[in-house]
Amino acid sequence: MTIDDIRPMADEVASLMAARFGGIRRGQHPVLEEMLRRRGGALPRRLRREARLMAGADRIALQPRLARQVDFARFDRAHKALTAYLRPLGQGARLQGSATRVAASVAMGLLVLGLMVVWLKTWRGL
Repeated sequence: MTIDDIRPMADEVASLMAARFGGIRRGQHPVLEEMLRRRGGALPRRLRREARLMAGADRIALQPRLARQVDFARFDRAHKALTAYLRPLGQGARLQGSATRVAASVAMGLLVLGLMVVWLKTWRGL
C-alpha cells in the first residue's frame, strides 16, 4: 500500500456511506470527511473511530511529507472493517426497501380513505 492508495480507498468508503445512509444529492461526489459530518452518527462507535482515522489520513495524503506518517496497516484494517460493514446492503436490498416503503405508503393511504368512507356513512346514517 502506498500514499496514492489512500484517496481511492477513502472515496470508496465515502461512496458506500452515501449509498447506504444517503446524505448527498444526485450527481455529487461524496468526500469522506463531509460524509462523516453528515451521516457519521449512523455508524457504530468503533467504526466511527476508524472512519475518522481514514478521514484524517485522507486529509494529510495531499502533502507527501505528512502522508509518510500514516500507519498504513491500521488504515488498511480500518478500510476493511468499514467496507465489510457498509457493503452487505446491495442494490437489490435497497430496491426492496424502497418498494416496501412505497407499498406501506399506499396501504396507509387506502386505510385512511376506507376509515373516512366508513365514518362518512355512519355519520349520514347509512
